[in-house]
Amino acid sequence: MTKDNTNKSFWERFAKIYTAFMSKNDTAYEKICDSLEPYIDKDKSVLEVACGTGQITFCMAAKSHSWEATDYSENMIKEAEKRNKGENKCEQICFCVQDATNLTYEDEKFDVVVIANALHIMPEPDAALKEIHRVLKKDGILFAPTFVYEKGYSRLLIWLMEKVGFKTYHKWQSKEFADYVSNRGFRITDTILLKGKPLSECVLVGKKSQ
Repeated sequence: MTKDNTNKSFWERFAKIYTAFMSKNDTAYEKICDSLEPYIDKDKSVLEVACGTGQITFCMAAKSHSWEATDYSENMIKEAEKRNKGENKCEQICFCVQDATNLTYEDEKFDVVVIANALHIMPEPDAALKEIHRVLKKDGILFAPTFVYEKGYSRLLIWLMEKVGFKTYHKWQSKEFADYVSNRGFRITDTILLKGKPLSECVLVGKKSQ
């Protein structure tokens, strides 16, 4: 049997309680969405990678022309679809299961790609960034808020999370993360460090440069 090194089984189990769990971070996500808003308008087609159950999706999708919300976890997509029903349904959203390292979209399809809090837990973030670069239009925007390991982060809470199955492959600090992305075909235009627990968040914005 092939060992799962992608965290997928953890997220499949966690999906049903993910929305409630992430509600503790509503303030941080509001700040993230405020940072994203200048890059979204009714002319923009957006791809969201690792959408979870829609923490950014439902806040921002209605401001776009179209919003493809994708996740590697089938259960996350199912939970997100449950939230997008009834009178609050957002017509711009299309939910889809996708592997970030092997996207099915054609080249240069999207104006903006959003990938929040995912690159550090991917065993192959290079492959994901290569695919994101491919599907972005010329001068397209990468918006990649990511948890970073600045001094003073809660080591105990991270240890407890890892004990229940959560795995982190890359423990970047904000400058390391920005350097990493800039070396993979993106010109960094902005970074904002949001303090938080157990981890701070580096809100990174880059423009496709090659």
